[in-house]
Amino acid sequence: MRHGFANKKLNRTSEHRKALLKNMLNSLIKYEQITTTLPKAKFLKPQADKIITLGKKETLQTTKMLMTKLQDKTSANKVTKTLSKRYEKRNGGYTRIIKAGFRYGDNAPMAVIEFVDRDVIAKRVDKKKEVSKDKEDKKITTA
Repeated sequence: MRHGFANKKLNRTSEHRKALLKNMLNSLIKYEQITTTLPKAKFLKPQADKIITLGKKETLQTTKMLMTKLQDKTSANKVTKTLSKRYEKRNGGYTRIIKAGFRYGDNAPMAVIEFVDRDVIAKRVDKKKEVSKDKEDKKITTA
């Protein structure tokens, strides 16, 4: 019988697994698409769907639950303000997993997990704008 096997352990301790889940949830919410191994993506998918469902209920209790699960104010705000509005007519199935081949070093199966109607611009949140060579040369000569 299969009693008591709710989640995959991912070969980690419980604290490590919880931290991994929290970090991956925050990254998925921030960038709306991340690349990871297939078992981690399958572990993350139901949790991400539950987070979006929590964000759709606009109460103080659900906001506090989001803060305890994510521990990041910007991610919790994005869930309640943008993602919940985007998926208000959808009843579940907010994320998809796309298999992405195998990793070069250890041949681990890779996957891309993303939100269904994702914002393509969100992928470039942290990337700095390209500085042209002329501006860099001017900075060096004036300094």
